[in-house]
Amino acid sequence: MEVNDALINNLSNLACLEFNAVEKEEIKKDLERMISFVEKLNELETTGVEPLLHMGDEINALRADLVQGSSSRPEALRNAPSTDGIYFKVPKVIKNPSVDQ
Repeated sequence: MEVNDALINNLSNLACLEFNAVEKEEIKKDLERMISFVEKLNELETTGVEPLLHMGDEINALRADLVQGSSSRPEALRNAPSTDGIYFKVPKVIKNPSVDQ
């Protein structure tokens, strides 16, 4: 596959990116290296090799779905740095411009 300026311009347009001339040349070289690597993989003999669908032998290795109790409110709030007895108290992170003037 030939990597030319038209391909770089098309890819940059699709990705909504803008590049200067120096950056385009760097991208062109990087794409050429990637394509040559993939083309090198085509040299491998794969006749009779089954496609790899999973990295391990296990299929659907899921834990059992067990109904268990949850923490009570006092247990959940026990190690909280700040609480009002019902909720965790955290510092304000969003400012309301109409109130914070």
